Amino acid sequence: MEKQKNAVGRRKEAVARVYVAKGTGNITVNSKEYKAYFPIMYLQNQVELPLKTIEGGQTSFDIVINVQGGGPKGQAEAIKMGISRALCEINPEYRPLLKKLSLLTRDSRSVERKKFGKRKARRSFQFSKR
Repeated sequence: MEKQKNAVGRRKEAVARVYVAKGTGNITVNSKEYKAYFPIMYLQNQVELPLKTIEGGQTSFDIVINVQGGGPKGQAEAIKMGISRALCEINPEYRPLLKKLSLLTRDSRSVERKKFGKRKARRSFQFSKR
């Protein structure tokens, strides 16, 4: 049996440490089953996407994930990136498939900071003519 591979995925403020090993298809996020951790179907699909991309991926790997920071969406997308990176370490032939869906690209967008003299990052205070 191969040694487990690990990778890191990041998105917004979320950081996911992903450990992938040969197994039966169990995905555990912070000691919970991933469907319990992400009750929203869209987020479950984000976590599964890299495994659906490769043939037979959903049943051949056990994945343990530690994730912290950010919200549910950022965490799910950080996990997606971490799983993709770990799969590339396991088998370099997966890389073109994952790259085509841009699962290996770090989405660097994050929240813009608030500026002084403004109500939010760009929104001004309400203007009163009189």
